[in-house]
Amino acid sequence: MIITDTHTHLYSEAFDEDRDAMINRALNEGVSRFFIPAIDSAYTASMLQLEKAYPENIFLMMGLHPTHVKDNYKEELKHVEEMLENRKFYAVGEIGIDLYWDKTTLNIQQEAFKHQIQLAKKHKLPIVIHCREAFDEIFEVLETEKSDDLFGIFHCFTGTLEQAKKAISYNMKLGIGGVATFKNGKIDQFLNQIDLKHIVLETDSPYLAPAPYRGKRNESVYIMKVLEKLSHIYNVSLEEIAKVTTQNSKDVFGV
Repeated sequence: MIITDTHTHLYSEAFDEDRDAMINRALNEGVSRFFIPAIDSAYTASMLQLEKAYPENIFLMMGLHPTHVKDNYKEELKHVEEMLENRKFYAVGEIGIDLYWDKTTLNIQQEAFKHQIQLAKKHKLPIVIHCREAFDEIFEVLETEKSDDLFGIFHCFTGTLEQAKKAISYNMKLGIGGVATFKNGKIDQFLNQIDLKHIVLETDSPYLAPAPYRGKRNESVYIMKVLEKLSHIYNVSLEEIAKVTTQNSKDVFGV
């Protein structure tokens, strides 16, 4: 059984004490494909190091995270451009809009999001979207950029059925993680109305640990709890969920 974690920050400082042991726990359970989103240029070196240590398992993205869109965002976007020109990445991400932490940067967040979508199209890459309290704002940008060459993943999807269908209409898969296991997560109530072909698995570790680890540090092996939950929701075997969601990840990332 090959399991794909389409969104995990394995380079995070949260794993500095036991990174290899944590990755090996996941590998031992069959979680063998890790897609690594970028945050900003401060993390690029540790991402490259991770890829060097696990070349068969690690697939890097490049992008500027919306909460890191600050006064120096143009400089940061230049870094993203240069990295995309110089080496192989599998997606532009994570990018998007986050209005939970700071609403005052909305304009530059929109500008950075749009610019990075255009970079993804230029390099024929998928995008991986971060959306927090910003569905309308995200959809507004996607509407202006929609085309056959716009595709990717709506990471950590926590919206309604209607928002799920709208995201899918923009060629987005839904990244489903720990939230699906939360008592008040809500998405488990309608997920079975979304065809499994639109779903990919993720952890977003070290964040958003699934039940029963909620509130603790998340890690990639906990994707097994998400797998179990989806097996229950869709009433199909763990193997089938793993197979379909891994194939979906291959369709998006091309690997």
